[in-house]
Amino acid sequence: SHLSVPGEPVKKDENSRRGNWGNQIEFVLTSVGYAVGLGNVWRFPYLCYRNGGGAFMLPYFIMLVFCGIPLFFLELSFGQFASQGCLGVWKISPMFKGVGYGMMVVSTYIGIYYNVVICIAFYYFFMSMTNLLPWTYCNNPWNTPDCSGVLGSSPRFNASLANATTSLVAAASEVVNRTKRTSPSEEYWKHYVLNISDDIGNFGEVRLPILGCLAVSWFVVFLCLIKGVKSSGKVVYFTATFPYLVLTILFIRGITLDGAINGIKFYLTPQWQKVLDAKVWGDAASQIFYSLGCAWGGLITMASYNKFHNNCFRDSIIISVTNCATSVYAGFVIFSILGFMAHNLNVPVSEVADHGPGLAFVAYPEALTLLPISPLWSLLFFFMLILLGLGTQFCLLETLVTAVVDEIGTDWIIRNKTVVTLSVAVVGFLLGVPLTTQVRLYVIIKMNYFKDVEMMLGFPPPLFFKVCWRFISPLIISFILIFTVIQYKPIKYNNYVYPGWSLAIGFSMALSSVVCIPIYALYKISRSPGATFRERLKFACMADPKWGPALQEHRTGRYAPMASEDTVEARPLKEKEELKDEEKERKDEISLTIQGSNGSTNTHNHPNPSA
Repeated sequence: SHLSVPGEPVKKDENSRRGNWGNQIEFVLTSVGYAVGLGNVWRFPYLCYRNGGGAFMLPYFIMLVFCGIPLFFLELSFGQFASQGCLGVWKISPMFKGVGYGMMVVSTYIGIYYNVVICIAFYYFFMSMTNLLPWTYCNNPWNTPDCSGVLGSSPRFNASLANATTSLVAAASEVVNRTKRTSPSEEYWKHYVLNISDDIGNFGEVRLPILGCLAVSWFVVFLCLIKGVKSSGKVVYFTATFPYLVLTILFIRGITLDGAINGIKFYLTPQWQKVLDAKVWGDAASQIFYSLGCAWGGLITMASYNKFHNNCFRDSIIISVTNCATSVYAGFVIFSILGFMAHNLNVPVSEVADHGPGLAFVAYPEALTLLPISPLWSLLFFFMLILLGLGTQFCLLETLVTAVVDEIGTDWIIRNKTVVTLSVAVVGFLLGVPLTTQVRLYVIIKMNYFKDVEMMLGFPPPLFFKVCWRFISPLIISFILIFTVIQYKPIKYNNYVYPGWSLAIGFSMALSSVVCIPIYALYKISRSPGATFRERLKFACMADPKWGPALQEHRTGRYAPMASEDTVEARPLKEKEELKDEEKERKDEISLTIQGSNGSTNTHNHPNPSA
């Protein structure tokens, strides 16, 4: 229901059954929140310094132009055209609906993983509400004799000469024997927060404070999605914009510190010889691909709530460029503080640089203890991580909910979408107690889809995008896949090597999303009519009669409703023959590969050629 202001027309959704975004800014902010996540802060800066500093920007932006933006545009236009989630869009070629199920599996894994990370960020956020951050000194019950803090060992000698001497000795011993030192923040993370067991097979106890934070994070996500995109579209005004304010505050705080310039030099100094290294290009491609969130189903889902004629071409460029610019900006925020910490420890920046959870929960929090009013900076940093995580998590959960609701499609389930959201959140919470690994895939289809995009946007996709969709992007994705397999090394955590059975579970999870594709394809072929395998395959690739724009008002041209039999009978014989000829031509167009179909190939839904 909409509140009406006297004298103003009531704003109605174009699609009254599914609903639409309140306005286009909500869609853009949601997509920015989805694309800009934890990887922008904890993965990109580290990749940048590891792969040649400023020289890494060259392959990074080349991959953005040739792979990132084209795939982003493809997914947005796909969801917007059909107004369906990641399962419903495969009416374009039902045999490949397994890709949609694969997207759901991927979103499930990442959703579980992401909310556990958000939950730990919540925990650190609550633990920062204190005068003294608990990972500042080495005098806590969980610390070991190897612990060596930057600020000495006890707050009692804060202003004394003894403390200064301790700091100098700690720093000196750090230089002499770097391997033995463990920081208080690392011990806090390992021995207190995670309470890591000695073996992956030993699950250890469930810690109630962490479990409570997990419940809080899932509850927050559910509340924000209680009315689907209508409620989450309002929340993103804050969750998608506030992280930029926090980044700017931390940036200003960071660059004014001693040693910050060394950290930034370390981050950006170009090493051009590394551009010739294939690994650098592989890292650039995978970072672009994973960071934008292609193939998780979220982009299709978010775009499905757009109005039919929305300019998603413009949106895809705005969102992709914003995402990459955020990564570069976050690098300044991270490395200015790490440079300051290296300056205090009198060690190279490479000694304190880290990535992933190690950066977010060990290196950066320790650096913050060196600042005056450190709890304030810690609160800001973890609040930013929470918001970055939530922005992605909204879309992951909505992807699953929308897929289920669209697939069932009854009036009852559409009215009671909140019940589905709650159910998915509860299941996600229950599955979220153990951590899971990240998995991604991308399968791209090449289509006669260009005419559909032109019908929706009013202009055809630029030639560059057609070339990328057909040739360049698939080649880059193949390169990433081959590169990942070649570069594979057994996973280690510190000195612990994971046993074979745990790696087997990881591979099974990775494959579980991919096997959806051939399994569903074989199922669809077996259920299709036809005397030979070739005929069944041909039918399975045909577009479903329901493929096309969701609303009748947009089903024009080749999607116009078929004329009644009486009208056809009344036509001259010549016109009826033309109709048959055109029908035959269209049937012949069907490709037997993944090259897709244009939505007009099913003879039962043959359009009126005169429309």
